[in-house]
Amino acid sequence: MRVRVPVGSGPSNRWWVAAAAVTMQTGLGSFYAWSVFRQPLSEHYDASVTGVNVAFFVASLVFGGASFGSGLLMRRLDPRVVGVAGGLLYGLGIFLAGFVAGESLPMLYLTYGLIAGVGLGLGYVAPVVVLPRWFPDRPGLAYGLAVCGFGAGPTISAPLAAALISFTGGPLPAFAVLGPTYAVLVGGAALLLKNPPVNDAPEGQTPPRPKDPKAAAERASWNFRGALGTWQWYAIWVIFFLNATAGLAIYSDAGALASSLGGGGATLASAFVVLMAVADTTGRLLWPTLSDGIGRSNAFLAMFLLQAAAFLLLPILGTGSFAVFSILSFVVLTCYGGGYATIGALVGSYYGTADVGTIYASIVTASGVAGFGAPVLLALSADATGSYTPALYATAGLMLLGAVIARAARPPGSPR
Repeated sequence: MRVRVPVGSGPSNRWWVAAAAVTMQTGLGSFYAWSVFRQPLSEHYDASVTGVNVAFFVASLVFGGASFGSGLLMRRLDPRVVGVAGGLLYGLGIFLAGFVAGESLPMLYLTYGLIAGVGLGLGYVAPVVVLPRWFPDRPGLAYGLAVCGFGAGPTISAPLAAALISFTGGPLPAFAVLGPTYAVLVGGAALLLKNPPVNDAPEGQTPPRPKDPKAAAERASWNFRGALGTWQWYAIWVIFFLNATAGLAIYSDAGALASSLGGGGATLASAFVVLMAVADTTGRLLWPTLSDGIGRSNAFLAMFLLQAAAFLLLPILGTGSFAVFSILSFVVLTCYGGGYATIGALVGSYYGTADVGTIYASIVTASGVAGFGAPVLLALSADATGSYTPALYATAGLMLLGAVIARAARPPGSPR
């Protein structure tokens, strides 16, 4: 069923819009190459793992809040305006980190954490809201395409960042080069975003005729305030929080985990960052497609059970074996990316399409808080005990809790 949306200028073929969405998310996905900067920044500031990673945690938290703000803005503004603003702010924050952070960690938190985090949230939501409107016949595919670039980003940005750090002599000069690059890439791609024309139909389908699709969609859909009045909204928020915090735990300290737990050297640790991006991207395409067949809640149930097993086995089988460590981490990151791609489809199936942008963006706030969950446990565990093992077992327990919630979740029914 098609929701009537405003017409904008730009490409009329939905695959051009999809390409723009993937390009935007690829630039924004450079955020997940953070682990490349962690060790150089620790040496630059002579700071602990936890102290440096606060910049990543702050950006993750701000990302969640800015995503919700983006969902509200998308009700009134053209998606290109929101997307371009997100790309410019993301690039600006990283650029300023290269010039004003200097010897001050708080300035790194302000630039990379706050400013870039706001841009990340604004830019991320725009393609996620727009692209499913072009693919009403294949919602799982649409949400997967809308976010797959975010997972693929580190495959390009991680090697690029590592080379720039080596070439320029440090992480801050590398930030100064990368910031404008991301601003042009993300902001330029955002100019191609647009909503589909009224009554537009996917290729090969007949456009809707007599009935007003907007009115029908609104009768069958929840608005944001109504969704907040259901327990399912809070259950979905917790599901997304738990799924996101597991993957962020690996992303936040990927290089160090690969070296200390998996026993890989510097070269293998760098390769592991790229492997994570491949896993993330695979999950963003695989899981939403599977959820079209097995159901959204069942997809999350399967993801949580797989992650629980992986985290339990990491300290047992992954220690000292880079191959086993990589396989288990691949499973976790596949589920992490799958969660981002499937959560939008889950929200749409529970609450309808009329206000899905705002409801989805409100759920994404969980990913911001998730940066202060398992990633902080890993950092504190590494600083206090010199081992990641206690935090890995605790994260496995959180995944089992997520499985219980996913199993109990069910749609809220029709709005009053």
